[in-house]
Amino acid sequence: MGPTRGIGHVMRSLALAEELVRRGAEVVFVCDSHTVPWADEQIRGRGIAVEPAVWTAEQHLELFGRLGLAAVVWDSYDLDPAVFAAVRASGLPSLAIVDGGYGGAVADILVDQNLGSELDAPQLPEGAIRLAGLDYVLLRNEILELRPAEPPAPRSGGVPKVFAFFGGTDAFGAGPYVVQALAATGVPFEALVVAPGDELAEAIGAVQLQPGQHVEVIGPTSQLAKAVVASDLVISASGTSTWELLCLGATAGLVCVVDNQVMGYERTVATGAAVGVGILSDLKADPSRAAAVLGPLLQDPAERARLAAAGWQLVDGQGRVRVADHLFELLARTT
Repeated sequence: MGPTRGIGHVMRSLALAEELVRRGAEVVFVCDSHTVPWADEQIRGRGIAVEPAVWTAEQHLELFGRLGLAAVVWDSYDLDPAVFAAVRASGLPSLAIVDGGYGGAVADILVDQNLGSELDAPQLPEGAIRLAGLDYVLLRNEILELRPAEPPAPRSGGVPKVFAFFGGTDAFGAGPYVVQALAATGVPFEALVVAPGDELAEAIGAVQLQPGQHVEVIGPTSQLAKAVVASDLVISASGTSTWELLCLGATAGLVCVVDNQVMGYERTVATGAAVGVGILSDLKADPSRAAAVLGPLLQDPAERARLAAAGWQLVDGQGRVRVADHLFELLARTT
């Protein structure tokens, strides 16, 4: 992980870790979380130990042996595929959280929690199983605790509240361009925008707003879920956080900020459970195109409620339970 990679990998791994701990397992993270202090706090604040990242197959085998692991969970695009293969060949049970073919992970269980992934048919490692689709979305306690018991009702009256965040790092600098698009709608709104860095905060603060528009900039926060449920519209990158928004019953506007999000972005928008605000490169070139999407949404409480209900129905929040069940079944067969 790191400032340019984002922390979606950490968030979904934390969700599974919470479920494993709930079942009595002891968990340790192997990562360079110190490079993103907010993410490091999220891990250590749960009482989870952290070991520095290692990179070679030999280093992994030595570390895992020293830790006495019963199983390993992978979530990385950056490791050499030979590392996954060597660890699996050692006989250590393994599960890999993947996104299509990115990363080349090899494991006994492959989890692809992306929308529509159950329709794909990739070649699997010998003896492996694949858990695919939104039934296996991994969500943290704070999301599950705030999930409403039924789809949110329309909230009309008053100025719409907008919440915008783009991961723990906003690695591609989406925040200022989204605020430009919001301003270009000409519609009154109150926005809370997360800016993980002074340059981003300054760029957002420099956007010229129109009458009735207000933007408050904050740094990274552990209260994201609370901000989501308090908002009428949530704008975020089309990544791991998408499934959190849908589970919470948020009206979600998605921005595709990087190439590996394109498929997920297009599939999610096609369901009618979220709005496509646009590709980040297009926003940078012409914010008015995104404004044309956001303007009507800011003014239509009924449409916002329709989107929220559709997303709420897509993600039930039980994915981590299903994944943990399979992992414990694997352990039972191999011990």
